[in-house]
Amino acid sequence: MKVVAAYLLAVLGGNTSPSTSDLKNILGSVGADADDDRIELLLSEVKGKDITELIASGREKLASVPSGGGVAVAASTGAVGGGAAAAPAAEAKKEEKVEEKEESDDDMGFSLFD
Repeated sequence: MKVVAAYLLAVLGGNTSPSTSDLKNILGSVGADADDDRIELLLSEVKGKDITELIASGREKLASVPSGGGVAVAASTGAVGGGAAAAPAAEAKKEEKVEEKEESDDDMGFSLFD
């Protein structure tokens, strides 16, 4: 990831085709180790390609990746078992009514400040 970041920094700095030494200089300036194999792999993959096209194609690929974890699970559970979602809501209403009844029984018509 740091090699990709260094590549992007070099491109943003105006160098349309950074070399291995350019990326090593960027990484070295922040004290990061530069792995020659990873740098060469990245440079071979992006050679001759436009960075804006690479970013656009990456966004399209990431759009299909599910994200949001629990929200997607809760939504799919509600869609599959629609009646199951209504049952807990009804139980919550019943519990609220029980709580109100208990509170009114506890004071038995007497107030703390009467």
